[in-house]
Amino acid sequence: MESKHFDVVVVGAGISGIGAGYYLQTKSPTKSFCIIEGRESIGGTWDLFQYPGIRSDSDMFTLGYAFKPWTDRKSIADGPSILNYLKETVKENNLEKKIIFSHKVRSANWDSSKSEWVLEVTNNINEEIAYVTCNFLFTGTGYYNYDSGYTPEFQSLEKFQGQIIHPQKWPKDFNYADKKVIVIGSGATAATIVPEIAKKSKHVTMLQRSPTYYFPSLDEDRFANFLKKILPTKFSYSFIRLRNVLFQQLLYRICRRFPNFVKRKLIDHVKEMLPNHDIQKHFTPSYNPWEQRMCLIPNGDLFESLRENRATIVTDHIDEFTQNGIKLKSGIELNADIIVTATGLNLQQFGGIQLSIDDQQINPADTMTYKSMMFSGIPNFVNSFGYINASWTLKADLTCEFACRLINYMDKNNYKHCVPTIPSDVKAEDDWLATEFSSGYIHRAIHLFPKQGNRSPWINTQNYVKDFLGIKYGRIHDDSMHFAKR
Repeated sequence: MESKHFDVVVVGAGISGIGAGYYLQTKSPTKSFCIIEGRESIGGTWDLFQYPGIRSDSDMFTLGYAFKPWTDRKSIADGPSILNYLKETVKENNLEKKIIFSHKVRSANWDSSKSEWVLEVTNNINEEIAYVTCNFLFTGTGYYNYDSGYTPEFQSLEKFQGQIIHPQKWPKDFNYADKKVIVIGSGATAATIVPEIAKKSKHVTMLQRSPTYYFPSLDEDRFANFLKKILPTKFSYSFIRLRNVLFQQLLYRICRRFPNFVKRKLIDHVKEMLPNHDIQKHFTPSYNPWEQRMCLIPNGDLFESLRENRATIVTDHIDEFTQNGIKLKSGIELNADIIVTATGLNLQQFGGIQLSIDDQQINPADTMTYKSMMFSGIPNFVNSFGYINASWTLKADLTCEFACRLINYMDKNNYKHCVPTIPSDVKAEDDWLATEFSSGYIHRAIHLFPKQGNRSPWINTQNYVKDFLGIKYGRIHDDSMHFAKR
């Protein structure tokens, strides 16, 4: 890659980065831009994760882009279908020529004297370094470390004679047929893997430390499929998308407002699906619904595999790994040929890019989030971070549109840079997400993330309706955004 200047550099060619490319091309067509991707192909999460059963954990009408209708029959889609949707988006909008593959942005330094970012970019193939400059930097790198997932420090891990796999590093064409498998974890990944590998394996044991809430749903939306037959594609898609957005928001608010009612309904459903299981022990969490993310179970597939005894659920703590499997605190030993550690992700800011201003490193934890996409004191920089309680793309779409509005506003008014600046009446009161969620993967890394303030626009609302109104239609030049003339 040659050293070059762009108006905008987008980092990451996953859902957020591809969306940013589309919006820049359509909303800010005079701007030069590139998308720098560390991997050899597009897709981000949907290209990286190859584990059995990989699928969306929310409906594709909201996980899909606002500008590109999802047309498949299944609204809960498998990974390959989602990846194909992203490839179609790139092809239809001629974005291939904008993507620079196999290059990783290591650092980004803001040069105040020139009002531009200087990016250090490494070629992953030959390790050559190039320096790319841009006026505006957009990161669409997700929120977790692509290189390694989270695995707790298990005692005597080395004793196990079988294979240990983390879902993030699932080997291609891995054969688990007729094998005894233990899947450690009960979150979204485990709930996806277990019913899928139960189809071919000898037996699967889902080993959990504590229970999780499961939300049953059909993988096909019959009403949506009916509407698609009788209405124009774009109209039906927009209508269904709006309906699903409102349903997601309503469900979340009901869970937070009436937790005991929702808890009872969810557990009663599990009782109906699994009449011969210990529901109190295995399916009754100690926390309230949506204090951690609920796991979607399409067509009740997890319950079916448990009901048919192709899979077993065990709730206990791990004492140590043994030659043949795992010994539990209760004294029981579970035997296995394969152990899958579906134990979570390692969170990471900005894809691991080290940000600095005039060669002074920035610690994101010392900043405050502005509209949950920009950061106090950091100029001409937008980061796409989706929702935890709804589909990621809902916020990514809003973020991309706002970035284009901001860039266009700066052009129109002859501004060279903008920087979110904390007003005197705004105080840093909360961590970015900890007030909303108690999930372990968030609390392990929340100290690395920016704070949020005590009023808008310094609050991470996790509320699409509020964000839609405030971000899409709110003022660009508010009391917190400072601009500098060229």
